[in-house]
Amino acid sequence: MNARPTISAGQFVDNLLATGRYTFTRAEAKQQLGATPGAVYMALHRLVKAGRLVMPRSGFYVIVDPQHRSVGTLPPEWFIDELMKNMGKPYYVGLLSAAQSHGAAHHRPQEFQVMVPTRAVRPIRVGNVHIRFFGKGPFDRSVTVEVKTPTGFQKASSAETTAWDLVRYPRPAGGLEHVITVLAELAERLDAAKLTAIVKRHEEILVAQRLGYLLDRLSRRKLTRGLADWVDKKDPPLRPLDPASPVGDGPESRKWRLLVNAKLEPEG
Repeated sequence: MNARPTISAGQFVDNLLATGRYTFTRAEAKQQLGATPGAVYMALHRLVKAGRLVMPRSGFYVIVDPQHRSVGTLPPEWFIDELMKNMGKPYYVGLLSAAQSHGAAHHRPQEFQVMVPTRAVRPIRVGNVHIRFFGKGPFDRSVTVEVKTPTGFQKASSAETTAWDLVRYPRPAGGLEHVITVLAELAERLDAAKLTAIVKRHEEILVAQRLGYLLDRLSRRKLTRGLADWVDKKDPPLRPLDPASPVGDGPESRKWRLLVNAKLEPEG
């Protein structure tokens, strides 16, 4: 005969909140409640139905404190690090979400964007939060920083890696017409030497060409001297500036070896 739980699932959750914890696993709950797996599942399921928990991944729970219950979940920054540990995957918050962490998103992104080394990660939706994962081939060449959150830290791309990612993967960022607006704000946090090092480390000359051109358009030429020297030494062929626009017969940028097939200006 199974012993009765010494505490209820609700008390277990409240105890975690009291210690500043917002995530736990079903296995941990089973150990604390001392009940059968089926009983633990049903007890936690009732708390999910009541809006006190969300389950972004099977067996992994996020506690929704009273101040966030109206939106259905915690901000993803509060639990992304624990979620990725539970998934056993390296990650960093990237693209527009990283730009936001550096104070340069312009508008709050509609999805929380996370970079991983592989594409085989399905999106996660809990409450009004949509977490989307993007596979990056040269993941290990990225530089990351720890960004403090109300519950600890999250790993995010450095300002320079964020700039590289936005230009390399413009579609999730709304296209280069939006990327240049984000870069206008992000440029304040870019270091010229670090930016050149990141671009060389990734070894994709076309990203250097496009990134250099966009920063020049923003009158940030102090940031692009190293990029321009590297592009000049590589002597790449003429390529279109915007991969999403028709090539046409636009003007050429001899400095960046680009066919300027789109007029890109930051939003005011």
